[in-house]
Amino acid sequence: MAPAVITAPERRQSTGYAEQARITLALEQAMAKGGWQEFTSAASLQRPAEPAAAATPKAQQRVRVQRTKAGKGGKLVTAISGLEAPEAELKALLKTLKASAGTGGTLKDGLIELQGDQVAIALEALTKAGYRPKQAGG
Repeated sequence: MAPAVITAPERRQSTGYAEQARITLALEQAMAKGGWQEFTSAASLQRPAEPAAAATPKAQQRVRVQRTKAGKGGKLVTAISGLEAPEAELKALLKTLKASAGTGGTLKDGLIELQGDQVAIALEALTKAGYRPKQAGG
């Protein structure tokens, strides 16, 4: 005896007690025999392979360097945005920027912040690193 196949529309359309009992019995029989499977094979569980997005070359990235005070208690901060690189590479870049500027800095959500007005130094260091930075704002 082949396991009963009950589709979702059949389940929704059933209204009577006898109909519900028949569906329940069929489901129990299918479950008991191991005939019920949500997925037919392991291959159906696999997500389609997407090609890995190639990283944008450094020279083509829109890197913006700007001086800002917003949310910093009135203190100047140099913000560098638009960098598309792995976390480890951004940390290494931050380390070189901090060393060349002689100040502290941080990396938050892909945004590098350097303490103080370090726009000229950051532009020079980013150019040496192979980026094409642009000064944003005033």
